Amino acid sequence: MIRVHHLENSRSQRVLWLLEELGQPYQVVRYARDPKTMLAPRELRDVHPLGKAPIVELEGRRLVESGAIIEALIERFDTEHAISPGPEDEDERLRYRQWLHCAEGSAMPPLLLWLVFSRLRSASMPFFVKPVARGIADKVTQTFIAPQLQTHLQYIDRELGAYQWFASDRFTAADIQMSFPLEAAVARAPDLVGPNIRRFVERIHARPAYLRAVEAGGPFELGR
Repeated sequence: MIRVHHLENSRSQRVLWLLEELGQPYQVVRYARDPKTMLAPRELRDVHPLGKAPIVELEGRRLVESGAIIEALIERFDTEHAISPGPEDEDERLRYRQWLHCAEGSAMPPLLLWLVFSRLRSASMPFFVKPVARGIADKVTQTFIAPQLQTHLQYIDRELGAYQWFASDRFTAADIQMSFPLEAAVARAPDLVGPNIRRFVERIHARPAYLRAVEAGGPFELGR
C-alpha cells in the first residue's frame, strides 16, 4: 500500500487529495509542526534527509517533491487520463504542464516571503529592536513582496477566467497542484486575491475527494 508521510498544514495535503481523486488506498503517517517554530519535527529526517513533506513510499521507493510525486502517481494510476491530459490534446497538455510547475516555481516564492516577513513583524525580540525590525519588514513587503505577489495573483486570476479549470474546462491534477498556493493566498493575503481565484478555491473545497483527504490528513488551516 502507498504510504504518505504527511505534515499538518503543508503541501502534502495535495498528495492525499490526489490519491482520493484516483481512488487509490493509502496509509497516512501524520507529523505535527513545532508549535513555536511551525517547522517540521526531526522525525521526518529519519524518513528523508531533508525532513520535509510530502514523502511518499511507493513500491519500495521513497518519492519527494510535490510535482514529481504527482507526476509519478498520475503515470502509474491514471492510465485512462481521468484527471490528466490525453495524448490527443496538445493545448491541454501544455497548459497542464505549465500549471503543474507554476505552483512551486512561480506562485509559492512570493507567498513564502510574505509569510516570513509577516512573522518577522510579530516575532519575539528586545523592545528596542522591534521598531527597527518592523520597519524593515514593512518596507520590504511594500516595495518588493506585495507588488510581486500581486502581479502573480492577477496573472493567475486572468488565466482562470479563460477556462473552468487551469488546464482546460475539466478538472485535472494541475488544479490539485495549484490549490496550495491559492489557498495560502486566500488565507494570508485576501486583499490581493481576485474573484476567479476565490471561486476556484470554493469549488475545490466542495469536491468530495478533497473533503475525504482533509478527513484523512487532519485539520487543514493555512492562515496560521
